[in-house]
Amino acid sequence: MSSPESNQQRRSEAQYQAAVKNFEAAVSAFQKRNFEKAKELFAKVTASPTGEVAIRAETYLRMCERKLNPAQPVAKTAAELYDLGIAQLNARQLEAATESLKRAFALSPNQEFIRYALAAAHAQQGNVEAALEHLKAAIELRPANRYLASRDEDFQPLAGDARFGRLLQSGGA
Repeated sequence: MSSPESNQQRRSEAQYQAAVKNFEAAVSAFQKRNFEKAKELFAKVTASPTGEVAIRAETYLRMCERKLNPAQPVAKTAAELYDLGIAQLNARQLEAATESLKRAFALSPNQEFIRYALAAAHAQQGNVEAALEHLKAAIELRPANRYLASRDEDFQPLAGDARFGRLLQSGGA
């Protein structure tokens, strides 16, 4: 008959072997840059009572999380916020783009390129009034923006608005 102590020892050994197997599979996934799968496997290992293996898995788990959720750069100047806003606009992260561009505008309100980008972001979100307001200011600051806006796909949502048409024709919304 097996003693309770030897049953516990076998259970601990089985848990350890399973943790090592999961850890090895997770490292393999990590090396293949499959961070989602690696994260899932490392999380299993960290939840097991396997001491050193769980501690090592915790380190890898944090690395997976950093790979999956890279830190966003901290933009502080109007130029940095503008660049970030344009990248977000191009990625169609419209709310984030609008926020970044609003912050850039607050720091540098007389920059035509910031006003133009804000107009584009608002147009993409369907915020017609804000889009027209910023576009009008961008055109007043740099009349060449009238031509750019007439060919810019970001302003397509405004195409049917008569005020947009007038703004592109004469500068009056």
